[in-house]
Formats: sequence, C-alpha cells, structure tokens
Amino acid sequence: MKKVGFIYDDIFLKHETPKWHPESKERLIAIIDTLKSSEIWDKLIHIKPRKAEFNEIEAVHTHEYIERIKKAQPGYLDPDTYLSENSLDAALYAAGAVMEAIDRCKKGEIEMAFCAVRPPGHHAEAEKAMGFCIFNNVAVGARYAQKRGYKKIFIIDFDVHHGNGTQHIFEEDDTVFYFSTHEYPHYPGTGSESEKGKGKGKEFTYNMPMKHGSGDKEYFSVYNDVLPHLVKKFEPDMILVSAGYDIRVEDPLSGIRVSDEGIRSIVNSILSCSEVPVIFTLEGGYDLQALGKSVLLTIKEMLA
Repeated sequence: MKKVGFIYDDIFLKHETPKWHPESKERLIAIIDTLKSSEIWDKLIHIKPRKAEFNEIEAVHTHEYIERIKKAQPGYLDPDTYLSENSLDAALYAAGAVMEAIDRCKKGEIEMAFCAVRPPGHHAEAEKAMGFCIFNNVAVGARYAQKRGYKKIFIIDFDVHHGNGTQHIFEEDDTVFYFSTHEYPHYPGTGSESEKGKGKGKEFTYNMPMKHGSGDKEYFSVYNDVLPHLVKKFEPDMILVSAGYDIRVEDPLSGIRVSDEGIRSIVNSILSCSEVPVIFTLEGGYDLQALGKSVLLTIKEMLA
C-alpha cells in the first residue's frame, strides 16, 4: 500500500460564501464525511497544512495584487469570487497545503498526497482573482517544488473549466508543462488547441478541448493515448494535479458526462504515467454526493 498524505484543516470551512454560491463549505464537509465512513480513512497519513507566506505567494502573483487582497473588505472580488472575513487565511492555507505536501514528499514521509482545500485556485491570474479562486494553489506549489529541488513540474488539470490562470502564469516557461482537458466552448473561454505556450514555453502548454456531452470513452482515449507520451517525453520530477470533479455527469455546472468508472480511469492513467511524486489538489465539483464519491475513488486508486 502506498504512503498517501491527506491534507486538510477546518480553516477551509471558514471561507464563507453566499447561500446560493456553488463553491460552499458543504463541498468539503461532503468529502470528509464520505472518507470517514469508508475503510480508507485510517489508511491515510493525515497532515495539517501550513500557512503560506506572502513572499511565497508572490512567486506567481504580483505584489500589487497581494496588497489589494490584504486590504480588501468582504464582498465580491469579481462577479463569481467572494471574499469573507476569513477567506484570506483560508487561501493562504490552501496554497500552503500544496507546499506542505511537497515538503513531506521531499522528506520521504509520503509518496503522494490529496489536498482537500478551498478556495480553489486554477482560475486565479497573476494579477486578479477569478472564477471562485483567490490564489493559484497549484501554481504556487509548482514554484515551491522547484525551490525544493523538483526542477521539472508537469501540471495536469482535468476540471471541466480551463485553468486560464495556471496556463498564463507558465506559458513562457519550459520547466513547467501545463496539460488540460476541459469542456469547450465553456467558461472562461480560454483553452483552445491553438494555445500552446509562448517564447521558450512554446509547446509546453497542451490543451485538449472536450465537446459538450463527452464522457468516459473520450476521456479514456485522452488519458491513455495522449497524456502518457507527453509525460514520458517531458520527464518531470513531480506531477501536480488540478482535480476538478465538475466533469461528473451529475454536476450542475458541467456538460461533461464522466461516471465513477471514468474518474477511476483518469486517476489510474495519471498515476501510471510516471514514478515521480503526485499531488492532487481540489478544484471544482459541485454535486455534493458525486464529489465525495469521486474523491474517495481517487484516493482508493492512490492507495492501491
């Protein structure tokens, strides 16, 4: 059985959103309840996240943006992204969770990890909040991993929405490969096949837009026939995964139709790509029952 870390803290429940908002604390409550009622809870290595420092966030976000967030009053940062009294702390711990996972991998205490965090991160741009996201957790993690000696980072993003923030932060970088499957056309409008990176980062961005109605068969093809070759060619030192479970057929924000078996297949393919440490970080997923079950399926594959 693999040594799998599970990184979580109740601080993530203190990021309050309006009652109608799909990105609610109930998402994490559903995940924790599902895992605790399963046989795998006691097989996980339970880890508390650390709080990221502002200078660590500044590795991917501008100083001006961070200062703006520090001074912001509760309310909307953009039409979708809500800031409550404790949201800044939660966002710092969300990024810190990925960093803690990286440190534990570096020490050999775990082989891989699942970070159950919120707010999510992959829409956050260097200079602005977007799409429920305040800081880009995976991007902060990628830069921190490089600082810790993992030179080449492969980011896989299977959220139903394209991770515009992650792509833009690394699009001119040849040491971070960004791979995304996402419904297209769909929010946020980025992620066409023609977006392949810029400058020395050209060909280190790889988007695979998925048509409305795509399901297990289409995802199996991408994750078994395309992804392994890209990972093998890039030879990463670590894989970071933006795990968005809004690809589920039950999800209210999605036109993608992935089932339990599809989730198993995607995760198994990711884990089979390489022997390097793999860290999953929660992004989307808004049907509570499907979200809890999907995280359980993911962690079962990680433990196998």
